Amino acid sequence: MGYSSLLSLSLCALVLLSSCYAQIEQVTSRQQQKQRRGLERFQSQCQLQNLNVLQPNRRIKSEAGTTEIWDQSQEELQCAGVVVVRHKFEQRGLLLPSFNNAPQLMYIVQGRGIHGAAFPGCPETFQSTQQYQHQRPAERGQQSGDEHQKVREFREGDVIALPVGVSHWIYNNGQSQLVLVSLVDQSNFANQLDPNYRKFFLAGNPQEEVQGSLQDRESERKERRERRGNNIFSGLDERTLADAFNIDTQLAKKLQSRDDKRGIIVRAKEDFQVVRPGRQQEEEYEHEERRRESRDNGLEETFCTMRLKHNIADPKRADIYNPRAGRISTVNSYNLPILNSLRLSAEHGTLYRNGIYAPHWNINAHSIVYVTRGSGRCQIVDNNGNQVFNDRVKEGQLLVVPQNFAVVKQASSEGFEWIAFKTNENAKISPLAGRTSVTRAMPEEVLMNSFRISREEARRLKFNRQETSLLQSVRSQE
Repeated sequence: MGYSSLLSLSLCALVLLSSCYAQIEQVTSRQQQKQRRGLERFQSQCQLQNLNVLQPNRRIKSEAGTTEIWDQSQEELQCAGVVVVRHKFEQRGLLLPSFNNAPQLMYIVQGRGIHGAAFPGCPETFQSTQQYQHQRPAERGQQSGDEHQKVREFREGDVIALPVGVSHWIYNNGQSQLVLVSLVDQSNFANQLDPNYRKFFLAGNPQEEVQGSLQDRESERKERRERRGNNIFSGLDERTLADAFNIDTQLAKKLQSRDDKRGIIVRAKEDFQVVRPGRQQEEEYEHEERRRESRDNGLEETFCTMRLKHNIADPKRADIYNPRAGRISTVNSYNLPILNSLRLSAEHGTLYRNGIYAPHWNINAHSIVYVTRGSGRCQIVDNNGNQVFNDRVKEGQLLVVPQNFAVVKQASSEGFEWIAFKTNENAKISPLAGRTSVTRAMPEEVLMNSFRISREEARRLKFNRQETSLLQSVRSQE
């Protein structure tokens, strides 16, 4: 009896394990097939013979700012699978609440402001000084105070990360123009729609140039015009809205914003009085957050308390520094853990007069370079040894460096500064020259026989540069 019972239990366990293993295999197989399909979709678009400096081709004027969009149908952006947008805010300019169909990284080129991201299900942890403790719950709707989720201050040099489908808004509370450039990773696994840029607005009546894509059919554009509204609420019935919010239909019509001609960056009537800590308090909080992240394994960070921004332009945070050539700073999933789920990272570079960023290739990511200041010359080489780009790039221009293509940058006499968005949460480079280069890592005999050079020449090739990847040049650009 005991033996038969044991045998039955063993058989049952074997059947259960086989079933679980089969299900795991099916899920893994489906995920691999999905990844292969995604790769096939974009690999066919990376057959690039030449690369070009890119300029935005759509400019949309709003009441309190402008929006410029790079054409995502350009070969370089199709290869990288990304969309790039630049916003310019006037004082008291507010970018209306919206969300994207793909993860997004923003870089603050100039100015300062405040930013809010509404994570579903998270509590309203920011409250006004008026307390509710003497009121019944039914009376709280009549309270003049406010409650909302966290509001974050940002400044020049900050990188802000936004997960897919999370609504956000941006407000310029500074005394000068606010400029930010944003990358949306349309080829990211989190985007399950299509490669087209889709921005979903919660308010306003955005122009079809923002809401749609250049590939929209004429019938779809005509339908949008007839509807006379482009935000999410405009497509819902007024009575349904009134019932959902427990409001009257007149207020429901205002949500639909059908006669709003202000665009997507509107001007606030007066300065925002939203509840938020002072700048010094926020910096102290962020410093403590970074200390906590360095102590734990990252699992303790919850969805509601994720840190969304990191300053990458602060010279004190440079990862690589050469006082005669420049500095490089990176933000990745190690110093901003939310990037682990977005699968994006960024690099900020500053080259001094005639400084060189050593020839290298990006091991595991495309690099989308936006020039923030100055100018420089870039050279890019493909797998066949063909020079696909050799030209000067300047402030405001965009250059895509495909994965594994060799690239070298050299600053002009005015210096060169850029932000490079990378399509991997921990993007890596492999230098061709310098102390940490592949050339330095090879034995002399390999170099001698590969390049048909003498031992002395091989040693000069390996050891003449003691810097890592930022090099001082003795030759100016011609």
